[in-house]
Amino acid sequence: MLNVIIFGAPGSGKGTQSEKIVAKYGINHISTGDVLRGEIKKGTKLGETAQGYINQGQLIPDSLMIDILASKFDSFKDSKGVIFDGFPRTIAQAEALKVMLKERGQEVSIMLNLDVPEDELMTRLIKRGEESGRADDNAETIAKRLKVYHNQTAPLIDWYKKENLFVAINGLGSMDTIAADLFKAIDNL
Repeated sequence: MLNVIIFGAPGSGKGTQSEKIVAKYGINHISTGDVLRGEIKKGTKLGETAQGYINQGQLIPDSLMIDILASKFDSFKDSKGVIFDGFPRTIAQAEALKVMLKERGQEVSIMLNLDVPEDELMTRLIKRGEESGRADDNAETIAKRLKVYHNQTAPLIDWYKKENLFVAINGLGSMDTIAADLFKAIDNL
């Protein structure tokens, strides 16, 4: 199975590029953001808890995310693989994902990092907030999210380098050019 992690700071294009990878390779998509927003929209207890963290620009606790992820992963029947979008975000989550997949006879195939300069990320996220009305896409919350990313999430780059799974992808340029670079990395597995 093809199990891909698409990685990058908020606003790097993970969701957009995940859709292209899903379409090309026929794998399933797990977006932790979409899953959480779905729970929030349904008004579940998980959704209410998640909303509190999201509103503060903080990460959802690891144990909660692993449980959500395992349940979603197990729901796919006859899957060719999965793209993990927005997960893992910490080394502890990466370690837990490795264990969860191993328990299912699976492993991460590749970690694709969309590299985008911070000023471009701010521009993209503010624009997205204006277009979508997402409450967490405002300058103050974006700054907090980027700080959390740099402090807690960026160390995953070195972790996945040590696992020999890391591939850097230039996240600037046309969506098709970026997608072609992602496809090339996957095809080289």
